[in-house]
Amino acid sequence: MRIFSTNARFTCSSLVVAFVLATAGTAHAQESVDALVPPANQTNAALDAAFGLANLLDSASNGVSHEAHISALKAGAEAGQPLALWELARMYETGEGVEIDLGQAYSYYSRIADQNATISPRSFEADIVAQSFVKLGEFYRDGLNDIGLQPDPREAHALYMHAASYFGNAEAQYRIGMLYLDENELGVNPLQSARWLSLSARKGHVSAQAALGNLLYNGEGLPRQKSEGLIWLSIAQARAAGAPEQVWINEMANDALASATPEQRLQAEEAIELYLQSGNGS
Repeated sequence: MRIFSTNARFTCSSLVVAFVLATAGTAHAQESVDALVPPANQTNAALDAAFGLANLLDSASNGVSHEAHISALKAGAEAGQPLALWELARMYETGEGVEIDLGQAYSYYSRIADQNATISPRSFEADIVAQSFVKLGEFYRDGLNDIGLQPDPREAHALYMHAASYFGNAEAQYRIGMLYLDENELGVNPLQSARWLSLSARKGHVSAQAALGNLLYNGEGLPRQKSEGLIWLSIAQARAAGAPEQVWINEMANDALASATPEQRLQAEEAIELYLQSGNGS
């Protein structure tokens, strides 16, 4: 798999055309296309077209057959459209509307990463591309018997690192941070771990907030910062309610609160209130 190619990106205008023509009369389809695709000289044409495609896909269940939906996605995938490739990868990974086929999911995620590895981190597709790198990292971490892919931790690390450093993806940054706490992965380096976890935590990643808080509170391998650690743990606990991470985050936060001073607990309560008021806790 060629991960770091520089193939040109394809705007989704053609996919919009294909999708609408496949599901409506020609005259009506042309009107829909004209409404979704702005003039060629408009600077935000690609972005507007991408939003148009997303809206079509979101509403595909309203009067559009499943076959037409899949056909449109595959047409877009053949053209290299990241949004179509991502939707197909996600569907084959989860079995949404199709039979689960992890080999197909891997193939689509690979195409996204291979064709878009160096796009601007500020581009419309950047988040999809970054998440594709993370998904590929999972495949390389665990291996994939369906296609004979053997576990390759080094390749997984490289994929996570690209998503974390080039795209600034919070999930990838969290994973890198945790890898620096495992002697069997990137080796135990609490300072590096805290660096990556901090980047992710400040973007609102709940697990990173908890892991960073625990690292700072206990000070294992770096100067202990109990007040700041308790603040991060408390913020994570408040935001994890109802989430899959709630159990282990509660355990970490409650252990810290039990040994904290009244002043530290008060600081954490005040920090949570300010954090939530700022809108970061939504």
